[in-house]
Amino acid sequence: MTRQELIASIEQYQPYNEQEERDKVLILEWIKNNENAFSRDNLVAHMTASAWVVNKDRSKVLMVYHNIYNSWSWLGGHADGETDLLSVAIREVKEEAGISHVVPVTEDIFSMESLTVDGHVKNGKYVSSHLHFNVTYLLEADPDESVSIKADENSGVAWFTLEEALAKSTEPWFVEHVYAKLIEKTAHTVGRMETDSGVLEIGRMKKEK
Repeated sequence: MTRQELIASIEQYQPYNEQEERDKVLILEWIKNNENAFSRDNLVAHMTASAWVVNKDRSKVLMVYHNIYNSWSWLGGHADGETDLLSVAIREVKEEAGISHVVPVTEDIFSMESLTVDGHVKNGKYVSSHLHFNVTYLLEADPDESVSIKADENSGVAWFTLEEALAKSTEPWFVEHVYAKLIEKTAHTVGRMETDSGVLEIGRMKKEK
């Protein structure tokens, strides 16, 4: 996917709520006005791709324990010059979880977010606080496939039920504004989802006007 094809894909994307409506504007403007929007050389903000990885019946989600944020989280990473963000998301899942079989449920954008990143030390160097302009894709994998950690980034890889996924994250903003939203959106693909405690019915988040 070229830069212009990605722009067209984002322009066609229908935001799910007010957060996505506002963040869509930011993301589009940043890509259009910054030649290095896809590079970490842009120290203010750069593009990333995330994956919401579910099993076949959408009852579980794959997460990693992120070393920098000390929390269980979704998978994903920096574009690093690549404009095909779906390919980036798939690559990151394979690298971070150590699996080889992961496919998109759909090649369409699943969600988008403007994410704040606090200053931190990586590979012995300080990285200043900045923004990740993020595009998320819905991917599918098999929980029976063996997983492995990527030691320089995470210290755990595991499948969780939807309820567990919300409970495991120690990042309140992500739980409220990202993971809860993704679970609701995933629910629409099957209507009802089985969880370990029974049937979890999730209604659509109302758009904020």
